[in-house]
Amino acid sequence: MSIVYSSHYNMGLFGLEKLHPFDTKKFARAWSLLEQELGATLAGWHVEVDRPITDEEMLAVHTADHLLRMRDSHALAKAFEIPAVSLLPFSLIDSGFLHPMRWATRGSVIAARQALRQGLSINLGGGFHHAKPDRAEGFCLFSDIALIVAQLRADGSIQLESRIAYVDLDAHQGNGVCHQFLQDARTFIFDMYNEAIYPTSDLVAQDRIDCRVPVPIGCEGEYYLEQLKARLPAFLDSITRSGDVALAIYTAGTDVFAGDDLGMLALSAADVLERDQFVVDQLRQRQLPTVMLLGGGYTSESHRLIATSTKAILQRHGRQRRSSQE
Repeated sequence: MSIVYSSHYNMGLFGLEKLHPFDTKKFARAWSLLEQELGATLAGWHVEVDRPITDEEMLAVHTADHLLRMRDSHALAKAFEIPAVSLLPFSLIDSGFLHPMRWATRGSVIAARQALRQGLSINLGGGFHHAKPDRAEGFCLFSDIALIVAQLRADGSIQLESRIAYVDLDAHQGNGVCHQFLQDARTFIFDMYNEAIYPTSDLVAQDRIDCRVPVPIGCEGEYYLEQLKARLPAFLDSITRSGDVALAIYTAGTDVFAGDDLGMLALSAADVLERDQFVVDQLRQRQLPTVMLLGGGYTSESHRLIATSTKAILQRHGRQRRSSQE
């Protein structure tokens, strides 16, 4: 098992990032907690990120026009949902927001390669599930999820005909992922989300989901976990029985946590931990190489939830140290 992380993931823009509830430093805070709790042993599982992703690489999953718009302050302000960003020069936005997301996107690809080698890898970042081929939205600029699949298929790490299992448990529906794989019948999507919040109007995305599990606003852990445990195993069994599944991608948003004003669900910390352990257990029981990404999370506890799940999964599945690196 590997934990992929770089200090380059962490965002900041003269305090303007605080105008959005997303904790742009949660990556560093989660890593710091893991260091405190695991000590020097953490280094044995850590895989560093070598560089940010490039525009040339992103053209595999994004249009050229989209990448051009990512140099426009007004377009970026809309994607980040922070109007004041439109007043800043692109160079500042690039260093404060785009550059960290490029590093995290590269981290997701590295984590996926580690998962193929070792069985399981966690990227302490990524999960940008709202990014569409031609549009950024919902604080997601680059589709790291689609890029994982595109790069691994392109270089032969997985076969072109191999299936991908995508499990999205962020509180928001992963509409960008659905648009990325709109015509790709080899990618199977399980999405469990709050049906009352953004992006409710994207019916095209909802229709693309292979196993759709909407839950109501204010959903508590007991009902949430009951639905998850009833639906996910059957979904995985159905796709593994009918063909090879080369990789599983799990977006584990912590915005399901009670008190998250954007997710608007009501899971406890114990519920989030049980959710993550259950999903990873189900994927690994079927011997699916699994990469876990963070997704959203908009409370001050988000970093703690991430660290707790990462530590528990490491203790449960991380008995063998990594043997290779990107």
